[in-house]
Amino acid sequence: MGILIGTYECKIDAKGRITLPAPLKKQLGDLEAGFVLKRSDFQRCIDFYTMTEWNLEMQKVNSLNRYIKENNDFIRKFMSGVKLIEIDSVGRMLIPKDLLEYAQIDKEIVMSALGNRVEIWDKTAYEKAIYTSPEDFSALAEKVMGGLGND
Repeated sequence: MGILIGTYECKIDAKGRITLPAPLKKQLGDLEAGFVLKRSDFQRCIDFYTMTEWNLEMQKVNSLNRYIKENNDFIRKFMSGVKLIEIDSVGRMLIPKDLLEYAQIDKEIVMSALGNRVEIWDKTAYEKAIYTSPEDFSALAEKVMGGLGND
C-alpha cells in the first residue's frame, strides 16, 4: 500500500456502519487483512490503520522499555480503545459505539487521509479543526516546512 490520499464525506447508519468510499477502498488494497481503529492521540477523532501500518506502529511501541513507568503509561493510553475491524462484503465497516462516543460522531462524517492512516471525524468537528485563515496557514506552513531546504 502506498500513501493514502483524499478527503471523503460519508454518512453513518443507525447501527454505526460506514460504507467506504470507492476511491479510498481502492487505495486500501487487501480488505481481507483487516484494519485497526483507535482513539486519535491529538484530536477527538478516530484513527483508521491498515494492518501493515498498524504493525509498523506497534514495532515502535514495542521497542519502548516497559520498566520505565512513563513508557508504560503511554502504552496503556495509546492502546486504550483499540479495535480490530473487518470490512463486510458490501464494503461497510462497523465503528464500535465507544469510539463513536469518543469522537462525538453523529450522522455525517469525514474520512481524511493523512498519508499512512485515515482520520474519521464528525463533519462539524472536522470543519472546525481545519478552519484557519490563509494567512494563519501560510505562517504555519513556513514554520513547519520552511527549514527543510525544499528547492
